[in-house]
Amino acid sequence: MQAWVLQDQADKQLSALTWQAVPQPVPADDEVLVKVHANGLNPVDYKLVEGGVASWTYPHVIGLDVAGEIAAVGSKVTDFQIGDRVFYHGDLARQGGFAEYVTTKADVVAQLPEKLSYAQGAALLCGAMTGYQAFYRKANLTNVHTILVHAGAGGVGGIVIQLAKAAGKTVYTTVSKGKQAFVKQFGPDEMIDYHATDVTEAIKQLTDGLGVDLIINSIGSAEATKDLDRVAYNGCVVTIDGQPDISQNDALDRGVGIYSLNLGGAHRSGNPVQRHDLAVMAEALGQLTAAGQLDPMIERILPVSAVPEGLQMLKDHQVTGKLVVSWDDGQTESK
Repeated sequence: MQAWVLQDQADKQLSALTWQAVPQPVPADDEVLVKVHANGLNPVDYKLVEGGVASWTYPHVIGLDVAGEIAAVGSKVTDFQIGDRVFYHGDLARQGGFAEYVTTKADVVAQLPEKLSYAQGAALLCGAMTGYQAFYRKANLTNVHTILVHAGAGGVGGIVIQLAKAAGKTVYTTVSKGKQAFVKQFGPDEMIDYHATDVTEAIKQLTDGLGVDLIINSIGSAEATKDLDRVAYNGCVVTIDGQPDISQNDALDRGVGIYSLNLGGAHRSGNPVQRHDLAVMAEALGQLTAAGQLDPMIERILPVSAVPEGLQMLKDHQVTGKLVVSWDDGQTESK
């Protein structure tokens, strides 16, 4: 079979990705073999290429998000049959999914609704699941009325905006002027151009100085530290990429909750309930999309031959929404 691979541990650049033949994997007793039809592209994919993982063996197939059909099942798998349409977010420590076939533990796999295309399924994984987990797993929404969502044009932020508006919350989001037309369709109550406006001052004005009840931050530690001055009493900050520095802030005295999120860590948690929750969240997102209540935000569908170019686009911040690659366009010849 063909796949996008890194040849050895020294390969740390997107230019090192190679399209080549590799052995087709065989599922273990508790695994399924998936024939890949589409993959979602994510910033974590290029970051893993550039950083690597100590446990990888080489040549290593990259890619975390997979939508496809069951091609074989292990002897202990009872929930899936050959031909089932499925999608899942993979384990970064294993061989990845930018390949014609891939194996994965069966308990992390979700059934893809018949109404959805493989491309839509692939778009609803890493970023969308991160947003869903931040909103529905980390935050206690009982007393949340106002939310600040960073990077509203991104794969996480755009999903959170949609989920929060569907839940009846007031949503503020940071988004550059050039991407505001894209984000407007999801109905945020206010868009803050962080290039031209002081975000902290904007939040103070919008909330009469009280701050917002919930902040979902996918940007990093520095911005998360600033968020401590934007969150309300008894509020909550959910961080996806780095923790805030609380040493110079009274956030804890104000009852502020600070939560971190590591979506893919569930694979290696040793906790079967948490691992299976990856499938539960994917299924929930699929059902919302099938019901017309969620837009997976696909900007472009690329041929699988364009994986390196797509990852470079993400690295260069040239993407709003989601990039997906399709294996069903006949463009799987070697580059």
